Amino acid sequence: MTGDYMPLRAVRGLLLDMDGVIYRGSQALPGVPGFFDFLRAQAIPFILVTNNSSRTGRQIQNHLARLGLTVTATEILTSAQATALYLQQLAPAGARVLVVGHEGLRAAIYEAGFTLVDTSPADYVVVGVDWHLRYETIKRAGQAIRAGAVFIGTNPDRTFPAADEIRPGAGVVLAALTAYTGVEPLIIGKPERPLIELAVQRLGLAMPGQGNSSPVLALVGDRLETDILAGQRVGLLTILVLTGVTRREDLATSNIVPDLVVENLAELQRVWEEVLRASTHSSKV
Repeated sequence: MTGDYMPLRAVRGLLLDMDGVIYRGSQALPGVPGFFDFLRAQAIPFILVTNNSSRTGRQIQNHLARLGLTVTATEILTSAQATALYLQQLAPAGARVLVVGHEGLRAAIYEAGFTLVDTSPADYVVVGVDWHLRYETIKRAGQAIRAGAVFIGTNPDRTFPAADEIRPGAGVVLAALTAYTGVEPLIIGKPERPLIELAVQRLGLAMPGQGNSSPVLALVGDRLETDILAGQRVGLLTILVLTGVTRREDLATSNIVPDLVVENLAELQRVWEEVLRASTHSSKV
């Protein structure tokens, strides 16, 4: 088994999805506290990267604390935060932004220095998941896009792994607006590059391919079409866990093939420790 997982030996930084990897709803998934203890013991820096734009960074910290996990604000990067950072590079301060989404997205856009508006005229329409989506919201956002506002989506996930069911995700909202306007959104979250690039930048590491000494970076996720595809597009080692949306049988019909597949973070820790022990033994021989 160790041979299949030998690339783990060289990993020097890790990006971890949250929903479906670390927790589902209010429940931590198997092996989570021990896996974080392992990362810190090995001095492997990590960033929690999530396409879920509904929560603020502080809300996520508090949620993780209830699961027994302590992380810093800089170890969390949501698609909402990444969208706000990206928008700062794109738009002048104070630009008018119509937001479709929850507190996590609205707070990120406001704190980045933009003016929140509820109707046209708007310079940008930024859309994330909305658990209470109304027809009127689609109409107002769509009218702003049809009038020329730039259409930005935090992430394209069509589904969301809640504690007891798979729910509609942000991609459903984006699809409705695209059907209404004929305009495709600019996507910030996985599988597109901006969220990943901002996360690697926050780790203080170079992206793969940027110089001969680029460290090996890995991404752990539960979705082939977002997490794993995002990692592949930028040259990361991709690790699929089967605790979220993607099932083992999905692998047989997908052209997106992760580098490694494990049941959960407990198994990932076990095989990683096995690889490190084997590496230490071989170096002493």
